Amino acid sequence: MKPTTPAAEDYLKTIYAHTEWQPEPITPKVLATRLGIAPSSVTEMVKKLAAAGLIAHVPYGPLTLTDEGRLRATAVVRRHRLIETWLVRELGYTWDEVHDEAEVLEHSISDRLLEAISTHLGHPRADPHGDLIPAADGSTARVRAVLLADAPAGHSGTVLRVSDRDPAILRLLADAGIGPGSNVTVVDSATLRLDAGQAHPFSADVAAAVWLTG
Repeated sequence: MKPTTPAAEDYLKTIYAHTEWQPEPITPKVLATRLGIAPSSVTEMVKKLAAAGLIAHVPYGPLTLTDEGRLRATAVVRRHRLIETWLVRELGYTWDEVHDEAEVLEHSISDRLLEAISTHLGHPRADPHGDLIPAADGSTARVRAVLLADAPAGHSGTVLRVSDRDPAILRLLADAGIGPGSNVTVVDSATLRLDAGQAHPFSADVAAAVWLTG
């Protein structure tokens, strides 16, 4: 297996993560937006990844990972999410602070240290945001979930996952005492009521970042 560059790993990780919680494959335009880079740069890297057999792509079409590409992607995702979990549990970071640190460390940490961290943490199945941590073989246990924005009024469930894309949303939810594991009832498409009874209205951006048990 040929090594990949940190930049290539970021592409593979982003392509993989895009379809974890919804079925539509990512397009080059969306990929460029997610990575914060020019579309022309995405075009060049996509060509390289396709030539390496890591993604399947037709011009102007969506991007999908090959079997090898998925294995490479889940390896990076595993590193990222284990590091985030380690930073929160052991080093006092909050869940809105860990993403950027993990972005750096995921490309440099050794496999030996990574597995030592996993063992020390008890082989966690999800990171602080509720994103699933792939096993060493790339497998994950998929769960049924519904986006808060799509959940009907009266739906009761447990918060499974909160997108970590916007740290401000993470801080807002933390202040409300809401995170993975919180038992809630949907009042409307942007309002959650905790089991304790307090209701919290949120913006549409928050409603599009929270997943509940289906």
